[in-house]
Amino acid sequence: MHYPSELVAAIKAQTVDLKLEDFLEGAGPLHPHLMIVGEAPGREEIESHIPFHGASGKELMRFLNLAGYQREDVYITSVVRSRPYSIKQVKDRRTGKIVTKYPNRTPSNKEVRIYAPLFDWELHQVQPDVIIPVGNTALHRLLGPDEVISAVHGQLIQHPVLEFNSATGQYQWSQASYQIVPMYHPAAVLYRRQLMPTVEADWQQLSQLV
Repeated sequence: MHYPSELVAAIKAQTVDLKLEDFLEGAGPLHPHLMIVGEAPGREEIESHIPFHGASGKELMRFLNLAGYQREDVYITSVVRSRPYSIKQVKDRRTGKIVTKYPNRTPSNKEVRIYAPLFDWELHQVQPDVIIPVGNTALHRLLGPDEVISAVHGQLIQHPVLEFNSATGQYQWSQASYQIVPMYHPAAVLYRRQLMPTVEADWQQLSQLV
């Protein structure tokens, strides 16, 4: 996906002083059946320039296969298009020296809001049949902070989504209503293996919902 240069420039001007790295475009066909929405690219995605390319990406591809899809069938993006990172001083286990690390982190509400006009534009261009937000960050961007992925995962929700009104600086509900099926973020099963049966079942049942 190639975004309007003026829209990208306006966003980059607001993120100069934030701990955000590079810029990664969404990828996939227009008007797909599914649009996968994550929170932000990680280090491996920034290096490869491929959305969901790291360990969580491998899990996502496996889940898509369970639902009968391949990567090329779906559009993949995230609500923030740059890698959020933190700066940490840690002791190297081998040398004992203090080294600086730049690990991935969850994007802040401010960062999600800065990228909101870009995501709104992208959604209007892609026009998917179904939106799959993976994880709470994407879910909150679409349906607000009251929704929790643990309560609504695997459920079909027909509802407007939040769009950013640049004039007021606030979110408002879209005129259009969308089919939304929230899913656990693929990384969740890497840290909580006990979630695997639940997540696999959600994806296997997706075709029955949409």
